[in-house]
Amino acid sequence: MSKQLFIHTEEQREWLKKLETLEESFKANARKIDEESIFPFENFKKLREIGYTKITLPKQYGGAGLSVYDAVLLHETLSSYCGSTGLAASWTIQNVGEIFENRYWPVEKIDWFAEQVNNGATVNRAVSEFAMGSPVRGGKPGTTAVRDGEFYLINGRKNYTSGAPDLDYFLVSAWIEDDNHLGFFLVPKTAKGVLVETTWDVMSMRGTGSDDLVLNHVRVERSNLVEIPSYSTGFKLNGWLLLIPATYLGIAQAARDYAVQFAKNHSPNSIQGTIAQLPNVQTLIGEMDLALTNARFTIYGVAQLYNDATKKAEIVNEINIAKHVVTNTAIDVVDKAMRLVGAKSLQRSNPLQRYYRDVRASLHNPPMDDLTIKRLAETAIL
Repeated sequence: MSKQLFIHTEEQREWLKKLETLEESFKANARKIDEESIFPFENFKKLREIGYTKITLPKQYGGAGLSVYDAVLLHETLSSYCGSTGLAASWTIQNVGEIFENRYWPVEKIDWFAEQVNNGATVNRAVSEFAMGSPVRGGKPGTTAVRDGEFYLINGRKNYTSGAPDLDYFLVSAWIEDDNHLGFFLVPKTAKGVLVETTWDVMSMRGTGSDDLVLNHVRVERSNLVEIPSYSTGFKLNGWLLLIPATYLGIAQAARDYAVQFAKNHSPNSIQGTIAQLPNVQTLIGEMDLALTNARFTIYGVAQLYNDATKKAEIVNEINIAKHVVTNTAIDVVDKAMRLVGAKSLQRSNPLQRYYRDVRASLHNPPMDDLTIKRLAETAIL
C-alpha cells in the first residue's frame, strides 16, 4: 500500500516537498557518516534552514505547530534518507512537542525557551545512566542536584545522550537531595562544568553522537528546575515517542526500495529476464509490502487516536504496541531485503548492511519489548 494514502493535508505535502530537497545530499553522506562514526552537522544545518527542528513548536511561537501524526509522517521520510540523522533529530522534535503540549514549565520559562527553539536550538533529555539501567524500569539516578543559595549544583554522568555534539540544551534528570525527589533541570551546553565526552562506539546508528554528558559542579539558577514529574522514573511514555518507531519504519522502507530496484535490474545469465520474475523473489517482495502496510496502519492509527482529544485519554498501551510492532517489523523487512539481494547485501559498500545494523538499535530504545508484553498482560488480568 502506498504511503500516499496516509497523507491527509496540503501542509503535510508541502513539508514532504521540503524534505525531498535534502534527499540526495543526505543519502550521499549516509555511508561516510556511518563508516567514520561522525555526527551529521551539515545535515542538521540543512534541517535548521528549512525549519525542521521547530516543526512541533506551536505556531504562536513561530514554529509549524505540527501534530504527532504530522511529525510521524515527515520523520519516516527523513529517516529513509539517513537513519542516524533521523534518530538524532527525533529527540528535539518529540521533546519540544511534549513540552509545549503539556506545558510543564512556568510561563516565563517556556516563553523564553520557545524563542530559543524558534532560533534553531536543539534539546534532548539526558536520563540514562549505566548504574540505573534503562530509565523506564524505575531506577534512581546517580546524578544529584544540591541547593546552593539561589542556585543548584549538579553532578553526574549521563550515557546515550543522542545528538550531544549538536545539542544546545540538555534536560537533565537529577535526584534533588534536599527534597528527596526527581527533577529535570534545563542545562545549557555553554554552562561551566558541562562536558560532552566522545564515547559513542557501537555498530548501530553510528552517527547519532549518543555520547556521555558529564556534569561537574554545574551551577544553574533555581528557575532551571523546570519539571518535577509526578512519575517515579526519569521517563514518561507519551505520544511523541512515536517518532522513534517512525525512524525505523523509514529505514525499513529504504531497505525494501533498494531490494525491489535490485530485483528489477539484476539479471544473472542463468535465467531469462530479471530475478523480479522469480516466484521466491516475488514472495519476499510481497511479504515486505504486507509487513510495511501492517506497520503503517498501526503507527498512523495510534497517532491519529492521539491527535483526537476525545480518544487520547483512553490510550493505555497503544503507544507501546506501535513501537513493538513497527520496530520488529522493520527488523524483519530488512532481513527479507537482504535475503532477496543475497551475499551482496553484506558488502560494506551496500546500504543494506547499514540498514540491518541500524534497525537492531530499535530493540534498545524505550519501551523495550518485554516491558510492553508485561504491561499488556497486567492490563488483561486487572
